[in-house]
Amino acid sequence: MSAPFTIAIDGPAAAGKGTISRAVAAHYGFEHLDTGLLYRAVGAKVLLGVDPVQAAQRLVTADLDSDDLRSPEVAQAASKVAAIAAVRAALLDFQRSFARRAGGAVLDGRDIGTVICPEAEAKLFVTASPEVRAERRFAELSAQGTAISRAQVLADVKERDARDRSRAEAPLLPAKDAVEIDTSEMSIEAAIATAIAAIEARRR
Repeated sequence: MSAPFTIAIDGPAAAGKGTISRAVAAHYGFEHLDTGLLYRAVGAKVLLGVDPVQAAQRLVTADLDSDDLRSPEVAQAASKVAAIAAVRAALLDFQRSFARRAGGAVLDGRDIGTVICPEAEAKLFVTASPEVRAERRFAELSAQGTAISRAQVLADVKERDARDRSRAEAPLLPAKDAVEIDTSEMSIEAAIATAIAAIEARRR
């Protein structure tokens, strides 16, 4: 088995980090973990009345498979529980263990390069303007049949950005050694190619 190689990909919602992460993982044959799903799964349980810390401590892999985790309500709940130190602590070991698996791993989230895997061999910070990200999110929700206005989606994006960047525990910000990629005016193909080129530079 090859030695562990961790790729940390951070960024705000709808910047394209999930799409890039999956493509990067496929390119290298690495395992991929969308760490946001961990917080969405906890948030979904909180909406059902479960204590957030207990929900995090009892989380199992099967909890990540629900289609309900992509709803706007769960997204907001996820952002709120992510600000709770005890929730983050409960999920820390799971993420770090995944990151150092033999054969390589790609993790995407908001604090992978800064908190979860500060020693990651490659770090990217994927971003885009709030307006572009809101339009992407609106298109995704509309395709799912969710009734919501563009204005509401933009307001939700800005609210979540503010909460993620101002929280005391692991705020959303680029690691000092992360390569920043702004996808506002990039095609998916160009963004993926830019990410792979940045990772190749680190691998060399």
